[in-house]
Amino acid sequence: MAKSEGGIMETVKTVVYALVIAGIFRTLFFQPFWIPSGSMKDTLLIGDFLFVNKMAYGYSRHSCPFSICPFEGRIFGSDPERGDVVVFRHPTNGTDFIKRVIGLPGDRVQMIDGVLHLNGDPVRLTDEQPFEEVVERQGPQGHMPRCGNAPVGEGGLCLKERQTEELPGGVTHSILNIEDGSRGDNTPEFTVPEGHYFVMGDNRDNSIDSRFPANIGGVGFVPAENLLGRADRVIFSSAGQRMVYFWTWRADRFFRAIE
Repeated sequence: MAKSEGGIMETVKTVVYALVIAGIFRTLFFQPFWIPSGSMKDTLLIGDFLFVNKMAYGYSRHSCPFSICPFEGRIFGSDPERGDVVVFRHPTNGTDFIKRVIGLPGDRVQMIDGVLHLNGDPVRLTDEQPFEEVVERQGPQGHMPRCGNAPVGEGGLCLKERQTEELPGGVTHSILNIEDGSRGDNTPEFTVPEGHYFVMGDNRDNSIDSRFPANIGGVGFVPAENLLGRADRVIFSSAGQRMVYFWTWRADRFFRAIE
């Protein structure tokens, strides 16, 4: 009996140690993130599940793995690069957001007729095939997609214009356009302050980002200390309202690199 009890205790200890190690690993290195909205289509879809690389930019008081962080600013890590997809803490409401870094400290950023301008120059755009998706409820919140070819009934084919956007330095990614003349298509010129970043969603007409100040529900400039990490790869993806609905899994997106 004693031997049996000893074996059970060893098993319990092994499980506890494994959970502790997993918790430390998650706290120090990676944070899970589930995509709740369509603001980053078609790079990221509603229901994509990924791990955020918390070591990419080091630690700040927002991402510190310890209960008390005596430092200001960031320690370890490197600076974000233009084009990185990042998870950050919203500057005013504390919610975790995911967007793409568009403007670095000192950059001048402006949208003119739906075209991104950086430091006075328009970025290069190349037309792609339209982005297609079925009009149906997406994810746990049951969001319905917005369509460039609206009105489209449920079950119909939803289309959005798609282009490749090339940022200075050669980083390329797809962006979507739903309509011309939306409120984010023309903006004043923003100068990114030192220690801050300008972020945008790839689904340009369906993203609340740095084009809009925080006092009206936008994001504004994101302080460096609010960065939680970089999103590098989709691990798992489900189009349904529940992860266990295996028939809604998107197998072609498992372990997919984020560009």
